[in-house]
Amino acid sequence: MSVGNPFKSMAPNQLRRAARQGRLSETTSGLAPGFVQCNLVIIPQDYAGDFADFCRRNPRPCPLLAVSPTPGDFSLPELGSDIDVRTDVPRYRRWENGALMNEPTDLLDHWRSDHVAFALGCSFSFEEALLADGLEIRNISEGVNVPMFRTNQPCTSAGPFAGNLVVSMRPMKPKDAIRAIQICTRFPAVHGAPIHFGDPSQIGITNLQQPDFGDSVTIKDDEVPVFWACGVTPQVALENAEIPLAFTHAPGYMLVSDKPNTGLAIL
Repeated sequence: MSVGNPFKSMAPNQLRRAARQGRLSETTSGLAPGFVQCNLVIIPQDYAGDFADFCRRNPRPCPLLAVSPTPGDFSLPELGSDIDVRTDVPRYRRWENGALMNEPTDLLDHWRSDHVAFALGCSFSFEEALLADGLEIRNISEGVNVPMFRTNQPCTSAGPFAGNLVVSMRPMKPKDAIRAIQICTRFPAVHGAPIHFGDPSQIGITNLQQPDFGDSVTIKDDEVPVFWACGVTPQVALENAEIPLAFTHAPGYMLVSDKPNTGLAIL
């Protein structure tokens, strides 16, 4: 993101309005400091119970923050009074039978009366806490999307939803990695403490410069990769479930809420 980026000074409702109007087309990392950003999954009501169970059984990658009040309701009043999940994410993903079809900028032509939206906690919230403690977040300092990787760590399945954990990675010096663990332990609603740091092959990752989602970042000689459970994990579960139709956010393009990050911390 460039210096003088006008979106950096916008309040959450202004960012949602910008996405709604097609003006916000970049990733939301570093935007709306102080406010919770959310991963989004939208599925038919017939599969909502199983997906809710998948979230409950896998709280690290799928920390559930809000659900549609009723099927077909595109608001999420727990997260903001004017949220419209059909329009307020800069970029979505449309899935059919487990296959990624395209990445629309709104869902107005796709919305159905049986759709249920799930908002899940996002690592962008704990990034703010790390920055406040003086730790560098490389994807923010380099102005790119956070690198995300598929692992060999299985999630607990629920109905048709199953698959391996996806993680996000941030390089840090070992002493900073320990500090990050201490800080993020206070934020279980946004993935909590890292699940691993050090040798990526132990969790099935072979090349840190070729992420499965997002962008690669610089890793310095005195740094180790630190891995957090990631809210892209449900997208892998959707691939495996092969349900007829589903929608998610595109990785890095989050739903910005009015909920303060401080409300998620356990002191």
